[in-house]
Amino acid sequence: MDALLPPEIFKAYDIRGIVGKTLTVDIVRRIGHGLGSLAVERGQQAIAVGRDGRLSGPELSAALMEGIRLAGIDTIDVGCVPTPTVYFAAHELGCQSCVAVTGSHNPPDYNGLKMVIGGETLAGAAIQSIRQRVDGGALHHGAGQGSSADVRSAYLRRISADVTLARPMKIVVDCGNGVAGGIAPELFRTLGCELVELFCEVDGTFPNHHPDPSKPENLQDLIRALRTTDAEIGLAFDGDGDRLGVVTKDGEIIYPDRQLMLFAADVLSRCPGGQIIYDVKCTRRLAPWIREHGGEPLMWKTGHALVKAKLKETGAPLAGEMSGHVFFKERWYGFDDGLYAGARLLEILSRADDANAILKALPDSSSTPELNIGMQEGEPFALIDELQRHAHFAGAREIITIDGLRVEYADGFGLARPSNTTPVVVLRFEADNAAALERIQADFRRVLATARPGLALPF
Repeated sequence: MDALLPPEIFKAYDIRGIVGKTLTVDIVRRIGHGLGSLAVERGQQAIAVGRDGRLSGPELSAALMEGIRLAGIDTIDVGCVPTPTVYFAAHELGCQSCVAVTGSHNPPDYNGLKMVIGGETLAGAAIQSIRQRVDGGALHHGAGQGSSADVRSAYLRRISADVTLARPMKIVVDCGNGVAGGIAPELFRTLGCELVELFCEVDGTFPNHHPDPSKPENLQDLIRALRTTDAEIGLAFDGDGDRLGVVTKDGEIIYPDRQLMLFAADVLSRCPGGQIIYDVKCTRRLAPWIREHGGEPLMWKTGHALVKAKLKETGAPLAGEMSGHVFFKERWYGFDDGLYAGARLLEILSRADDANAILKALPDSSSTPELNIGMQEGEPFALIDELQRHAHFAGAREIITIDGLRVEYADGFGLARPSNTTPVVVLRFEADNAAALERIQADFRRVLATARPGLALPF
């Protein structure tokens, strides 16, 4: 009897673990067999499999495909490509199912699996069901066939047929040695850009900086390059290419909730009355902006799989998350794609002589970055549940509980939500000015200290 699979690698939106410890070749092969069995029951025939640039990628993706074939499902190896290119393969090859073997922005010794079966991104209970199936031996047996396909050129063609720049632009592209480096330079040159390339060599040890554009420290090389060259804008991609970071010529980081304003105005010009979905971490300036541009704002839970499901359910033309995942349904497929989002951004900015001015004009507020309170496994959910039931916030206009606790005031908001990926409470604060920001934080400090005396707070 095989040992049980380690439960801690089965996360809310993906499977993720430490290579050689919680994520071994054998474990991944068994997960593949479970995933293939699920695909059989959902009437699927084949699964496309791609991988990012991590050193463990070739070995783990081979094991995954071997496991999938044991269930009688065919595999199509699409090689070392960004996660969105793997999603694209499911459409392009007509199989509707795919797995990206990726550790995303985690350290080099991590890897993981992002899974789509029959057009559905697996999340929550569906991911847990794979573990239960493998542990319980509820597996199908067969002999699937293996093949490979190159979808890279079809992906590049599809974007360059869709996106047109009004003028040539000179840009800096920082791929952080992630897998986007293998495709981004060619994509943006095809669109007519002149490039300054930073760390576009795919290297799974990430020797220069961590490939996570949501953290300001990882954008410093990009900011320097914009200062020392005549490029007009900087784009940065995360480790697997599904998230975008944006920096202006003068070094200001345009966070994804403000990028979404630009995308929303553009999409709504062609889809009047459309719903625009955004997660609970986003700026309160977004909803009025969407309404001003003739759209309907819809706040939703954080998590790329949850946002994708909501997009499918509502038929909205666009969705975005504070983490940098942007989902275009208008002109695209509704999956998160940092490269495509970068192309759409340049399309909008190229219509103006001064790209910097367009970005700087977007509404802004005083806000904190994402703050985390580290706790024991399970504790963040218990704490937030307790606060939802008992906490009183002075002067609150509205309390939103779709994902944690977002407390809206006349001049700002505070957010506390349990992370679905690590045992932390995630906090974010925003206000019209510094004094309001401090008052809202003090309100949260009081409530947290009452519920958990002695809890170390990062603000």
